[in-house]
This record gives sequence, C-alpha cells and structure tokens, in this order.
Amino acid sequence: MRYELRIAWRYLFAKKNTNAINIITGISAAAVSVVTAALVCVLSVMNGFGSLVQDMFSNFDPELKITHQSQSVFRTDEEVFDKLRRLDEIQIYSETLEQTGLVEFDDKQVPAIIKGVDENFQQLTNIDSILFSGKYCLFDGAFNNAVLGVGLANQLGIGVGFIKPLHVYTPRRTQKINTLRPDKAFNKASVFLSAIFTVQQVKYDETYMLLSLPLVRELYEYDDNQATAIELKLNSTLSKREVAKTKKNIQQLLGEDYVVADRYEQQQDFFKIMQIEKLLTTLLLCFILLIASFNIISSLSMLIIDKTDDIKTLESLGANSKSIRNIFVYEGWLISSLGALIGLFLGLALCLIQENFGLIKLGNGVEYVISAYPVQVQALDVVIVAVAVLAIGYITAWIPTRTIKKR
Repeated sequence: MRYELRIAWRYLFAKKNTNAINIITGISAAAVSVVTAALVCVLSVMNGFGSLVQDMFSNFDPELKITHQSQSVFRTDEEVFDKLRRLDEIQIYSETLEQTGLVEFDDKQVPAIIKGVDENFQQLTNIDSILFSGKYCLFDGAFNNAVLGVGLANQLGIGVGFIKPLHVYTPRRTQKINTLRPDKAFNKASVFLSAIFTVQQVKYDETYMLLSLPLVRELYEYDDNQATAIELKLNSTLSKREVAKTKKNIQQLLGEDYVVADRYEQQQDFFKIMQIEKLLTTLLLCFILLIASFNIISSLSMLIIDKTDDIKTLESLGANSKSIRNIFVYEGWLISSLGALIGLFLGLALCLIQENFGLIKLGNGVEYVISAYPVQVQALDVVIVAVAVLAIGYITAWIPTRTIKKR
C-alpha cells in the first residue's frame, strides 16, 4: 500500500482536533450512502416494470416477426419461405393477415384491427394465459368465432356467452364503390364471441380482434398464400446468442426486401421511452449525488487546515506537493467509497426484501396487475452506480486539494 493511502486511511478514522470535521465526514458518507441506495432501488424498480411489460407483450407478440419492407401484403408461396419452414431452429411457423375493419354489435359500431391467425397461433403465443374469460376457439366446426380485447368488448357491450353474433364489415378490395348502393361496398361476416383477452396494454386491449385466417382472407379478398406477416417461435433450447444468430441468418436468407424483428424491435418505441426515462432518472440522481458530495469538499478543506502541521512535517521529510495532495484526494475518495459500499449494500438489501416480501404496495394492492412494486436487480446497473459514485467522489476530492500547491 502506498504511504499516501496509508496516511489517508489513518486520517479517515483518527480523531480530529476539530470535532466538526468528524461530523461533516459522517454526514458526507451518509449522504453518499442514501443517494447510492436510491440509485440502486430506482433502477431496479424500473427494470422490474420493464420486465413486467415485456412479459405482457410476449404473451401476444411472436418471438420473431417477418414483414415486407415496402408491401403491406406479400405472398408466402415463394421458395424462400419453404426454406424458412425447414430451418431446424424454428419450432412454430405461423402466417397472419392484419387489417382494419368495423365491428358491430346491436347498435354499437367500433373500428378495430382485425387479425387473422392460423391454427398455430395458440402455440406460437401465450394467448391462453391472458384470457379474461371464455375459451380460445376461432372455429368450432359450425360457426366462426372471434376473440376480442377486453377494451373492445367493453365498447361493444358484449360478453362471452351472448347468443347474438357480432358483425364484421370490411371494404371490398377488388370492386369499385357503387354510389347508388354503398352498402354493397363492404363484405360482411357474422361471428360469435368465444373469449376475451387482456394484455394490459391499450394498444391491444382496445382495438384488436382475432379471427381465423381463412375468414379474414375471404373478407379482404386475398388468396390462401397472402399475408401481412409471418410469425415464428424458435426452439426453447436456444440461448440468447443463438437466437440472435438465427435472426441474422433468417434476415440473410430473406434478403433486404423483408424485415425480421424480435420482440424488442416490435415494440421499439415503447422500450426506447423506457430507456430514456431510465437514463434521465439516473442523471437526475447523479446530479443529487454531486450536490451531496459537496460535503466532502467542506470536510477536506477543514481537514487540510487542521493538518497544517502534518503537512509541514511531511514537507520537511521530503514529500512533494503532489504526494501531499494525493493523501487528501485518497481521503475524500475513501469517504465516497465507504458511502458507496454502505449504499450498495443497503440498496441491494432493500431490493431483496421488496422482491421476496413485496412490502411497498401499488395503490391498495388490488387495483393493478401486480400488488407490489416489481424489482429486478441487474449487475450492470450496480457496476454503473458504483463507477458513477466513485468518479464523482474522486472529482469532489480533487477540488479542495489544489490549494495545497500554493502553500
């Protein structure tokens, strides 16, 4: 250990001539500890909310989604898609057709996003886990059924078990509109409600309606080999690196005309907003940490004055100004390190308690999707917090030592 660090370590715990220095040093370490713990807790809670929302989206979104770069609807009978189906990494291959339409029940008419899905959709997603009521079934052998988002069902005033059917209207794509008979400009289908789902996201719950793929193709006058997207589920045995490699290989196979998006890219806007919120929160708390670290400047300034005789003694023994400055820089850095260590331990302990016992509730504990604040500690966040605290501590420790050179 360098002698400057040994002296700084001794100064940290030794009794000072002025008791106020000990008090300010303790306050400095306590302030750094509180802000460090707050950083760990806030970032972990934001990670928890992000993971929670990602899990909600994963119940409805496919693992990989293929769309055309320029065309809303593309053909799926090309040779390249035959090669895609034969890839060993793909567990489930599903075609979907998604368009807008009008849904009517009694005297209520609501615009909706109509998504036609094939028989693989139920295995492709976790749709069964988000059913609010009813049973997932789009065709029972006699009637066409529909599965609605909970918000859309509420707007229409319909529930599972209603005898009266829903009516779906879609514009006729291949014929011109007859101004004398505008009612002939639409295709119509009657379906019964079999289930209601809730993703806990307005984007899906308020607008989405699931129908069988053959019915949607008939309504929009597309043939059996046309779709707006191909949705894939990969083998569960693949690691994250292998999933990323498979995504890259599929993109190379399909070429630049197609876009292969993972779950993050399918909800890119949402996750970018969450990342920005996390960044801004981190910067705000780091700014508070910087203000709290000003106590270190006061503590070191008073310590330098208190140790004037020691400085003269060290100069007499041959210590240069740089070595003397290093002693007090180390002193300030040790105060920050002590505060950071206590803060990290306190923050991780609070996160562990919240994760296992859920002491802090959301509202009254029953109004939201989860009863308590979610927590997910990530090692990278802990490292970033530690580095930020030590960096700010070093800077604030360096500022008051500049006066030593002028003695």
